[in-house]
Amino acid sequence: MIHATAIVEAGAKLGDCVKIGPYCIVGPDVELGDGVDLVSHVVVAGRTTIGARTKVFPFASIGHQPQDLKFHGEPSTLSIGADCLIREGVTMNPGTEGGGMVTTVGDRCAFLANSHVGHDCRVGNNVVFSNNVMLAGHCTVGDYVILGGGAAVIQFARVGNHSFLGGMSGLEHDLIPYGMALGNRAYLSGLNIIGLTRRGFSRADIHNLRRAYRLLFADEGTLMERVEDVAAEFADNPIVSEILDFIRAGGKRSLCTPKDAGEG
Repeated sequence: MIHATAIVEAGAKLGDCVKIGPYCIVGPDVELGDGVDLVSHVVVAGRTTIGARTKVFPFASIGHQPQDLKFHGEPSTLSIGADCLIREGVTMNPGTEGGGMVTTVGDRCAFLANSHVGHDCRVGNNVVFSNNVMLAGHCTVGDYVILGGGAAVIQFARVGNHSFLGGMSGLEHDLIPYGMALGNRAYLSGLNIIGLTRRGFSRADIHNLRRAYRLLFADEGTLMERVEDVAAEFADNPIVSEILDFIRAGGKRSLCTPKDAGEG
């Protein structure tokens, strides 16, 4: 189902029941999975793969050259999962040689109008980018993350599973799994309790996370000393362990902490 005004270049691979609406352009190295729907005026370029049943709305620019001045035409890729929703004006860039050559987006993600996924990012499953979210290059975003409208994430930052970044917030540091960050220069403001409740976490799970959070960001000792104390108390708790593993793994950014907590 290809509209007469659309351009699908030779070499493009189209699955079954693909819909390509008016004035869309599909490049020669693009692969569209079964049931992909390009509504109209969508451009999909580069070495881009879009998973089954993903729907892309007008004026989205998917797979064009990354916004990295060091890019010199290397054959990098962009991979988008199945059942995603990509709304008007969204931009997604492929990887670069300096970042592993690939940008990946998981399944069942929603990217609302004018949001951006930068080069070499890894975005998990069931993620929501609200309008005008800006994700700089080399970022990692876990599963079930929600980024509020106009939020911005600095390059190389990590955003943990089930976390929430408030609208208009600028995240300069790593956000722990299950955490919530707010503010112009975002600070850790607690746990994402609403998200945890919606996704069926038990009262016991939430109680344990609350206690672990209070211990992790207490005033006594350094952060790594508190990590070891929490690890000892919650040795058999996989949810708390996920936060501890995230902190121990570290990254190029320091950790996003509460306003009154040090970074150890």
